[in-house]
Amino acid sequence: MLTPAVHVAGAGGNSMRLVNGTEATSPDSPPQVRLYPYAVGIFASLLLVSNIAATQPVEFRLSGDFGLILDGGFLLFPLAYIVGDLLSEVYGFRLARRSVYLSFAVTVGALAYFQLVIALPTTEGWDASAFESLLGLAAPRIVLGSLLGFLAGQLLNAWSLVAIKKRTGERHLWARLMGSTVVGESADTIIFCLFAAPVIGLSDAGSILNYVLVGLAWKTLVEAVLLPVTYAVVRWVKRKEAA
Repeated sequence: MLTPAVHVAGAGGNSMRLVNGTEATSPDSPPQVRLYPYAVGIFASLLLVSNIAATQPVEFRLSGDFGLILDGGFLLFPLAYIVGDLLSEVYGFRLARRSVYLSFAVTVGALAYFQLVIALPTTEGWDASAFESLLGLAAPRIVLGSLLGFLAGQLLNAWSLVAIKKRTGERHLWARLMGSTVVGESADTIIFCLFAAPVIGLSDAGSILNYVLVGLAWKTLVEAVLLPVTYAVVRWVKRKEAA
């Protein structure tokens, strides 16, 4: 009697054969990637929009002179790490790394196009100063910091998730998600904040440290709060790719 087998991606880009409900790694079989383009599209969009939003500083005043300092990308950028975890967990490091490079290229292309638009002549009476100040002066430094932080952070995030998965197999998904997030977000947040702080008016060491620690704590908290959602989405994608 023939035993049916279907394929879904495993760690490192290998596929998994589901045989009678159990998993067996099959490195010679290509993983199903039907949902991969959609995940990459969401991933790239989150990076692009959050980079533009990051030019706006946000401060939640708690009491007196004390407040929590963030940037406008604080709601969207953590979601990019959740999608990055999904890509690494389901499709492996090779395809996750490819999505990071593609998202990086999309954002660089958008920034280059903004500079071209700024250089072009405008209609008479149109005040282009707001557009130029947002995307022509402050944004390049912020986007550079965000891109370098994103590149380092996401590659470390994908690498550490896959490395943990090699040790734990399919068990302890929470450990892979949270462990990789702490590694990736730490590198990402430190690099980005050091670039962005002077642009958004943070010059003293206390404010910069506040910015770094609050940003890191916030992104890790979002990952933890949305852990049940991430679990459900990872399982759903794996089932769809194995169908």
